[in-house]
Amino acid sequence: MKSLTKVTIISNLEVAPGAYVLSFPRSFEFVPGQVIGIAMNPADKPRLYSIASGNKENVVRILYTVKPEGKLTPDLARLHAGDTIYVSEPFGGFICDEQKAVWVATGTGIAPFSSMFYSGLGKNKTLIQGNRFANGLYFRDDFEKEMGPRYVPSCTREQVAGVYHGRVLKYLSEKKDLDLSVKYYLCGSAEMVVDVRDLLIERGMPFENVVAEIFF
Repeated sequence: MKSLTKVTIISNLEVAPGAYVLSFPRSFEFVPGQVIGIAMNPADKPRLYSIASGNKENVVRILYTVKPEGKLTPDLARLHAGDTIYVSEPFGGFICDEQKAVWVATGTGIAPFSSMFYSGLGKNKTLIQGNRFANGLYFRDDFEKEMGPRYVPSCTREQVAGVYHGRVLKYLSEKKDLDLSVKYYLCGSAEMVVDVRDLLIERGMPFENVVAEIFF
């Protein structure tokens, strides 16, 4: 990883209990789906986070959830506007083009898809987004407004009007008309990615049409 650059935080908003969106001025070009390394100090080992904002916006947004035992997120959550962090240049190959495709995300795995969405790549995509609770369906309002029926929110721990009750795996397993002619992009926990990949392959999806990024 290349050297880190000091940036000043614009905002660090708690969007759900323990979940934050951190913003800082954009000083680099990136491709939607790429990640950056973030550290509190230039000598620290950076932790990787997907960019969650569009590639034409003036700010970079990072979505993260606080892990009490984490090496970085507890410190990030204490930051305020005007504080500084160190970031790397963007990199990574979890890239989606303008072709029709299906996005499947759980938890903060929505971040690369939100970057793609805010970069204008959501017009012919279907997005299946899952979380335990509805307040963890990050950026839901924007997805619903722009994608309409091509957006499928799902929750496992509560029943909410307009939200599928169950795991994204269950939703896909119940769907009889899966389009196996398009690519499926998966981002979330290792368990979700493996389970959904296996389901798609069992249903006849070519292995090369499943593109995955795992969030730990």
